[in-house]
Amino acid sequence: MIPKLNILPFVSVDHMMKLVLKIGVERFLVELAGYIEDDFRRWQLFDKTPRLASHSAEGVIELMPTSDGEVYGFKYVNGHPKNMREGRQTVTAFGVLADVQNGYPVLLSEMTILTALRTAAMSALAAKHLAPVGSDCMALIGNGAQAEFQAVAFKALLGIRKLRLYDIDRTATEKCFRNLAGLGFDLVACSTAQEAVEGAHIITTVTADKQYATILTDNMVGSGVHINAVGGDCPGKTELHRDILLRSDIFVEYGPQTRIEGEIQQLAANHGVTELWQVITGSVPGRRDPGQITLFDSVGFAIEDFSALRYVRDQLTSTGLYQELDNAGRSRRTARPVWHAAACRGAAVEQGCHLTT
Repeated sequence: MIPKLNILPFVSVDHMMKLVLKIGVERFLVELAGYIEDDFRRWQLFDKTPRLASHSAEGVIELMPTSDGEVYGFKYVNGHPKNMREGRQTVTAFGVLADVQNGYPVLLSEMTILTALRTAAMSALAAKHLAPVGSDCMALIGNGAQAEFQAVAFKALLGIRKLRLYDIDRTATEKCFRNLAGLGFDLVACSTAQEAVEGAHIITTVTADKQYATILTDNMVGSGVHINAVGGDCPGKTELHRDILLRSDIFVEYGPQTRIEGEIQQLAANHGVTELWQVITGSVPGRRDPGQITLFDSVGFAIEDFSALRYVRDQLTSTGLYQELDNAGRSRRTARPVWHAAACRGAAVEQGCHLTT
């Protein structure tokens, strides 16, 4: 975009929905994953800190900042379960990019939908580097809206088409099945988590309950699988039995944050893990042999949000899907018209902790 002094592009929820539809959700996820991968390759340039969380009896408000020395970015995100009872979203998020040289913000964007897409793109990117060669079947345990994003991302990046679905809420599985039907998947609705993992090369857990839980027990995980643990993303919330962790090679985004929020909060502080950027840059091997169990302990990290905002900003000139704000708070609609589109399939925000990742 051509910068205009004092003018800030703002991408609303409506703009984001239209942007995803205009680009196409699969292409959007592939290109977004490419931006994340590029930034992970220059990992050492970034400022890194665990997310800053302000907890209260009602919920949590978090800030996720980073900078590559030229551009500064942050995401604001909350998680307030009681909001549903008041007719509000449990989770809302927005993000900002700013020019480090002068401090001027250069993008303000919604990030509730964008985080859902980024989370799925990150999962598929990790699996691209860690999953068994030739993987074609994935178990999806936890069938809320994020599961739909995960399914589409794994199809777009890895060609996964066989999905085995399970949720303790049968209606969630039925809804997920309906929403994914007709998108080129071979779908099986399962009655138990054990049934879901049978024959799966990749196991994705994406549940929402904010508690220590055992979604997968040790006996359910055979050799040679890749586990994509997405749901455990805050202190006191896990999905996997500890014994699974002890059998797995564990890969994380940023160790100091994951030890607070991820599955590895169950382990000793000095338990060995590998940061994914090391695999992406080739400095450390990922999957070494067919029998290895790999685990991506995903909690979401600020650099991924930075990448997502960078990707969105690069789409604005060609799409015109934004609103101009000036420093006085006035707004100026862009001249380029936008076309009306039906709601993006699966873009309804998942009302659970995992979308804060």
